[in-house]
Amino acid sequence: MAIATEGETIQVHSYKHNGRIHRVWQETVVLKGTRNIVIGANERTIVTEADGRTWLTREPSICYFHAEYWFNIICMLREDGVYYYINMSSPFVYDNKSLKYIDYDLDVKVFPDMSYMILDEDEYADHKKQMGYPDVIDQILQKNLDTLLSWIKQRRGPFATDFINVWTSRYEFYKQVKRSK
Repeated sequence: MAIATEGETIQVHSYKHNGRIHRVWQETVVLKGTRNIVIGANERTIVTEADGRTWLTREPSICYFHAEYWFNIICMLREDGVYYYINMSSPFVYDNKSLKYIDYDLDVKVFPDMSYMILDEDEYADHKKQMGYPDVIDQILQKNLDTLLSWIKQRRGPFATDFINVWTSRYEFYKQVKRSK
């Protein structure tokens, strides 16, 4: 399996269970790339929706993807603190300079005080029927949602204060390198 290389710019592709593209982030800088983890960063990157509409991300974000967990975490760096948006999703695969995953609709929004909201349960139920998610997907997602909520409560992984500081500094380094070229 290919591994994302630190410092390279990749795309992030989100698919739906039926194999159709859902959303593409045009440019994410790889801050760490291993077989199991990709940590990336982007800001003001173009996002293309399945219907062709595009929009620009507003704030710098640190993105955490894991090859074993069924979620990915977007850490949005705002003036009033770090907000987290978590997509319940398949583990990532890396192929041809693109990180790819299946979005399973359920999302979790975490606020700077670590309070959270589970979002889009209706969308998950609708898509489960429309796309025929097998029951095993429910079981996997529930187990991984429990793991995620434990991480939030324990401030583990991307929810640890030092995580943001370390990876924001690394991102600033790569922005300086890019400017000096």
